[in-house]
Amino acid sequence: MGIRGADDAGVYRIGESCALVQTTDIITPLVDEPFTFGRIAAANAISDVYAMGGRPVTAMNLLFAPSCLAAGVLAEILRGGSSVMAEAGVCLVGGHTVEDDELKYGLAVTGLIEPEKIIRNNTPQPGDRLILTKPLGTGIISTALKGELADERALAAAIKWMTTLNRQAAELMVELGANAATDITGFGLIGHACEMAADGVTLVLQLAAVPLMDSVPELVAMGMIPAGCYRNRDYYSSFMDASGVDPDSLMPLFDPQTSGGMLIALPEAESRAFLEKAAASGLSAVEIGAVVRRREKAVVIC
Repeated sequence: MGIRGADDAGVYRIGESCALVQTTDIITPLVDEPFTFGRIAAANAISDVYAMGGRPVTAMNLLFAPSCLAAGVLAEILRGGSSVMAEAGVCLVGGHTVEDDELKYGLAVTGLIEPEKIIRNNTPQPGDRLILTKPLGTGIISTALKGELADERALAAAIKWMTTLNRQAAELMVELGANAATDITGFGLIGHACEMAADGVTLVLQLAAVPLMDSVPELVAMGMIPAGCYRNRDYYSSFMDASGVDPDSLMPLFDPQTSGGMLIALPEAESRAFLEKAAASGLSAVEIGAVVRRREKAVVIC
């Protein structure tokens, strides 16, 4: 699996029962604290391996920074990234630094997977239930932070979710045999749902069931909407049917996420088991819709 598809990571078979999962991701700072920025960037980069059902094993740092930035700041960013790699069981094996006008940090990550256990993002089946494992709103809260309008509660919630690994959700979906999965990142929930809606299926999402982070509806009402949210709306609106739905209430669904949760398609019985096991282990998981046979649009919002 490679550049011809829209999967979350590339996969290369190296043996009968083993394949490499490879991905990379780099972001600019969403918060002021260097250590926290490093944690967010690392969790975000590792997520695509989890989205394929893989186990991340090695990573390489990718750091771009202005020459005027203090070495101590860069060290804190790398320390933050290393702390998340340790949580994920990932071994740091090297990296590269580049002098650049804008600070950026991320990882190139390699994982392992059994070829028959690969979970693609475009293979849901009619009758599947859709589970989302993190609330939405990181882009909106980050925009409010830049405008100095995000309160401490909203910022703390966003940091908590952005630094939470998708490891537990990935292990559970593999155990239960998910039909499809993806992580919610730059294209927002709607964009990634459109990718998941392969030929022959439509994703029906229940707007009231979609979880949002603290303060997100209030921030949307204040106009704290990132440019990426508008770009996602302008592009993906033609692929969805949201007749009768208040347009403002849809904005969080277009919000570009950093280190977002997993959108997982499971058969009905397995989805109930996922929700039960998630509740027992403290994993966030909410059923937000279902997969049906193809309708006129790829995604329907009710």
